[in-house]
Amino acid sequence: MPSDNEPRRVTDLGTLKAIGHPLRMRLYRALHIARTATASQLADQVDEAVSLVSYHLRKLADHGLIEQAEQQSADGRERWWQLASRGLTFRDADFSDSPEKAAVHAAFGRVAFEQRGDLFRSYLDSSQAWGPEWAQAAFSSEYLPALTAAELASLAREMHDLVKKYEAAARAAQEAGEGEGREQVALHLYGFPFRP
Repeated sequence: MPSDNEPRRVTDLGTLKAIGHPLRMRLYRALHIARTATASQLADQVDEAVSLVSYHLRKLADHGLIEQAEQQSADGRERWWQLASRGLTFRDADFSDSPEKAAVHAAFGRVAFEQRGDLFRSYLDSSQAWGPEWAQAAFSSEYLPALTAAELASLAREMHDLVKKYEAAARAAQEAGEGEGREQVALHLYGFPFRP
């Protein structure tokens, strides 16, 4: 994965449409976890044909979302991929100046939410298989504070910084060969206004 520690802010409609495809979102997530992978490895993970996965990887690369990685094996025919940044960020303000942009941004958000929901449903269906330690550590919470927009933005920054601290510690431990007992953890946080 690239050394740049900051996620890429997506601001253009073409890139948003590219990452907004459901399979591309799954491939991007799988590549984020694997760090480097071939189309055939990713095809196994998403249960799709290698040719289809290769096509969608090229589309992600066309928009600078992923890039070729160093060769990981002696087979020179394999193309290895990695993310081009440490993740992506999306802001409503970047897509609010036209109805088309707003619609694509909303559609992207719905697909992302559905896939995150699928991950959580999968965990719920298999939670007993993880054992008591993971069952006790996993959580799902809902908070309903009354905040100002500035307070919500501040809370988001603080939560982002906290998660980044844990990510950096996990990355350092893995690089030091201390990966035992670690699992990929999905942490989905939403903060948005609503009226009951």
